[in-house]
Amino acid sequence: MTLEEKTAQLFGVWVGASAEGTEVAPHQHDMEEPVPLDDLLPHGLGQLTRPFGTTPVDPALGALSLLRTQRRIAAANRFGIPALAHEECLAGFAAWGATAYPVPLSWGATFNPGLIHEMAAAIGRDLRAVGVHQGLAPVLDVVRDARWGRVEETIGEDPYLVGTIGTAYVRGLESAGVVATLKHFAGYSASRAGRNLAPVGMGSRERADVILPPFEMAVRESGVRSVMHAYTDTDGIPSAADERLLTGLLRDTWGFEGTVVADYFGIAFLQTLHGVAGSLGEAAAAALTAGVDVELPTVKAFGAPLRAALADGLVPEAAVDRAVRRVLRQKAQLGLLDADWEPTPPALAGTDPEAADPRGTVDLDTADNRALARRIAEQAVVLLHNDGTLPLADDRTPARIALIGPNAAAPTAVLGCYAFPVHVGSQHPHMPVGIDLPTLHEALAAEFPDSEVVTAAGCDIDGAGTDGFAAAAELARGADLVVAALGDRAGLFGRGSSGEGCDAGSLALPGVQQQLLDTLLDTGTPLVVTLLAGRPYALGRAATEAAAVVQTFFPGEEGTTALASVLSGRVAPAGRLPVSVPRLPDAQPATYLAPRLGHSTEVSSIDPTPAFGFGHGLTYTTFDWSGLVITNEEAGTDGEFEVACTVRNTGKRPGTEVVQLYLHDPVASVVQPVQRLIGYVRLDLAPGEAAEIRATVPADLASFTGRDGHRIVEPGDLELRFGASSTDARLTARVRLTGPVRTVDHRRRLHPDLSMTQRQAR
Repeated sequence: MTLEEKTAQLFGVWVGASAEGTEVAPHQHDMEEPVPLDDLLPHGLGQLTRPFGTTPVDPALGALSLLRTQRRIAAANRFGIPALAHEECLAGFAAWGATAYPVPLSWGATFNPGLIHEMAAAIGRDLRAVGVHQGLAPVLDVVRDARWGRVEETIGEDPYLVGTIGTAYVRGLESAGVVATLKHFAGYSASRAGRNLAPVGMGSRERADVILPPFEMAVRESGVRSVMHAYTDTDGIPSAADERLLTGLLRDTWGFEGTVVADYFGIAFLQTLHGVAGSLGEAAAAALTAGVDVELPTVKAFGAPLRAALADGLVPEAAVDRAVRRVLRQKAQLGLLDADWEPTPPALAGTDPEAADPRGTVDLDTADNRALARRIAEQAVVLLHNDGTLPLADDRTPARIALIGPNAAAPTAVLGCYAFPVHVGSQHPHMPVGIDLPTLHEALAAEFPDSEVVTAAGCDIDGAGTDGFAAAAELARGADLVVAALGDRAGLFGRGSSGEGCDAGSLALPGVQQQLLDTLLDTGTPLVVTLLAGRPYALGRAATEAAAVVQTFFPGEEGTTALASVLSGRVAPAGRLPVSVPRLPDAQPATYLAPRLGHSTEVSSIDPTPAFGFGHGLTYTTFDWSGLVITNEEAGTDGEFEVACTVRNTGKRPGTEVVQLYLHDPVASVVQPVQRLIGYVRLDLAPGEAAEIRATVPADLASFTGRDGHRIVEPGDLELRFGASSTDARLTARVRLTGPVRTVDHRRRLHPDLSMTQRQAR
């Protein structure tokens, strides 16, 4: 291969599929120049960026457009190499008419990796059906400051939860033959004050023990084939130019063999935002040397600037060869280099799209998809508080429900910023949404057909106007029950209250929603607070004075139906908080994963104690925890403990309990969090039914990064806490590690062995 042919494999071109099914056209973005495809294609092309996710297009016509473009690309270069097509798939395939699943924060709320694996496999099948090879998900950033706009894209504030759910997603996507992409590697979520792209000031120990473990787990256990670097710099080193991170740790230590792709424009940002490169050529040399293989979304630095850098001796051609081998190996794995490769995707197989218009023949939002989206949404609904008002079943169904709030009648209130109707569709208001998005008003009216449901907005999501308060209060006083519909509007770069570039100064409800909430409380009508949001918010007096508080995190196209079914009791609440809900809006940043001095103390006037802690979630039944068994109270630093307990449903309704296992290390050579999650299991129990949970906990799970930077297991006392949440420990096993300090590495055990034996009702 010539140098130009090699470098051509190392970048993408941002395109949009044709609405008529003709070849894709280059996409013009504010941050890029139009790309002359005719000049590029004779040398080949590495990737096609978002052919479906750039403009609304019928899926069948999009597949036809991509097919024709792939034929053109392969025919134009002398080796016949097609491009790899990638798309966003954070909460479903980001394409017009595709299923909008709940956002990742809702995945975390399910505490159900198996269900997320099932969802990812369905997303992967839809991607592959229309000719897409790579999906840019999952996000494995651990929440460090909930003011950050991209919290909705994360799985939660605990690295073990993020790792297990994220790894399940990767396995699901990869099972469909689609390349999954871990992002953002690493530290993006720890930007100062929760500001998007702001510098990261964390130390190496926090990075090693909080930020990196989810990525390590996914690399070791999922078969993931791509990683995307983070935009941010940590202690002055941008991730895109961090050779120790992208090569030393990721490849040399963890053994990753796939491709590292740039976050969009991230290589150019080394020059324009970070100031560690004086030109695009220097930026290209720095990124390639560090271990970035592919520039996305379009050619900027890895084209002529990279070739100039090679000519100037800034980077050896061997670095290009290294990246090209990785790219071509991945294309070979995908079958793109097979002698009999043919670009017709499965969705168009057996048809002649050239002979007849295929419009409307590809369904990316099937009944099975919607049913799956509904199951996830149902399991992600978190009941935070309930004075007994819920469920609204049988004789407790109110005759008149006043649904009040800015999310009462907003169809897109269930969607995050990377859902197609928000991310792209909002720029095409003339186009239909493409999927059915029942509003909360419609869902409540359907769930409670014998009730009158009246609606008022009261205020905007983030506006300052209070003119609607009086009418809302009057409506509330005339109702038997008020349901407040509060939360966020997803958007990008300031066009929403949640989403990329939509960071918050505090965790107060956006706009005047808190004032509206207080006004509704003052009416005296029983009030159920519902939240359709992208991050947790402080709720003021409503956290204790409301009849009930129900939290959802952008629960997707079936989200309002799921929420209504939980209010009625047709579905039991089963979600648990993947992030803490603050008591005060300004006590940030604060997560449960903090050392003693990160919690409430007498030496600070700011109390970060949450209103509802990580892992919290109520049910419509009761559970008894008993029978703690400690098989061995001592083990060597290379040994393991065996503990067990029994959980019984003592109520009259079926319910779900999530048994969470936390580790507390009271004395260590470096400061440790008060506790951290090391395992969990969901229990679905009928009334009277019990389950025995047995946990084998390897000493490896007590490891942490020591003073010399190595991960160690120290002797000493530990507590293994079986809890219903991080703030509700039910049973505690006090054990002790003995023997010498032991050094462990990336081969250590990452999980406890958890087994469950269910017993029928007595």
